[in-house]
Amino acid sequence: MSRPRPPHLHREVTRHKRPVWYVRVGKGPRIRIRAEYGTSEFDAEYQAAISGSSEFSRRREKASAGSLAWLIERFRETPAWLSLSPATRSQRENIFRQIIESAGRQPYTAITEAHIAAGRDKRGKTPFQARHFLDTMRGIYAWAKEAGFVRHDPAAAVKYPTLRSGEGFPVWTDVDVAAYEKHWPTGTKERVWFDVLSYTGLRRGDAVRLGKQHVREGEAVITTEKSGGKVEVIIPLHLFPALIETLRVGPTSDLHFICGANGKPMTKESFGNMFRDACRAAGIKKSAHGLRKLAATRAADAGATIWQLNAMFGWTGTKMASHYTQAFERKRAAREGFKKLVANETATSIPAPLDLNARTLKK
Repeated sequence: MSRPRPPHLHREVTRHKRPVWYVRVGKGPRIRIRAEYGTSEFDAEYQAAISGSSEFSRRREKASAGSLAWLIERFRETPAWLSLSPATRSQRENIFRQIIESAGRQPYTAITEAHIAAGRDKRGKTPFQARHFLDTMRGIYAWAKEAGFVRHDPAAAVKYPTLRSGEGFPVWTDVDVAAYEKHWPTGTKERVWFDVLSYTGLRRGDAVRLGKQHVREGEAVITTEKSGGKVEVIIPLHLFPALIETLRVGPTSDLHFICGANGKPMTKESFGNMFRDACRAAGIKKSAHGLRKLAATRAADAGATIWQLNAMFGWTGTKMASHYTQAFERKRAAREGFKKLVANETATSIPAPLDLNARTLKK
């Protein structure tokens, strides 16, 4: 059952087959909602539009031609923007808002490499946010250069921030898994969350969409959100009796295995926050993505190939899968190398030195 639409919220489909949302109270002005439907950012923009807050009105005022805000508006109308996955667009919309608030009125032609490097460094305490900012600026100006708006791309030469060794989402351990399962037994919604994530290896944005409608003859088939619906993942649920039992006991909702306290589906943002709280309650300071990394690590350690990992986790290319297979190959190479070293030391004996004088005397 889909969640009811809030009052005064309207939906239209553009000629590019893209759904757009706007708020209109009575015969008042139409206020466009830019964020992705169902996200916390969308809800915030909706509430601001309903309340008519001055901050929202200022953000939505018509951008001056030639300004950076105007360029961003033009970029949002392009195939380059529409081809991005909903998750990526939602992420970059947040960055757009920050850019518009800080430099939206500046001429886009006046933006230099130094300005973009400063924006990167401003986010230096969170390197991944700095990388997302740089990706966003590169996307805008690569298109702007191709379209003839600028002759020089100021973002192209700006380097990514250096990630410290070991940065990223930490992988769950077997001890973490045991602690969580002990704290949240079968029959709790928190256990459903965990088992869906750990057995399927799905990203949280796909995990919150997974439900009975995706299951046919013991297999779940779902297109990944990050690929924009272009990549399909097949999960043989019948191979996981423990997961099937967890889903049978529940609680689950009609069309979503993962649900909140009220039995309703959740956005990936709200689910991420609630799952984090469930982890903390079990004494674990790790995330949903850490479980996905655990599943990938286990698959690679079991000998899954790059192509098998791509099919299992919805990746394309070889970069992500190679990260896991190379780690496994290094472990295996090290073990085999030491086995050969030990075998060689056992099989090799050093003969005693030949005593020529003793042999001569015997003759």
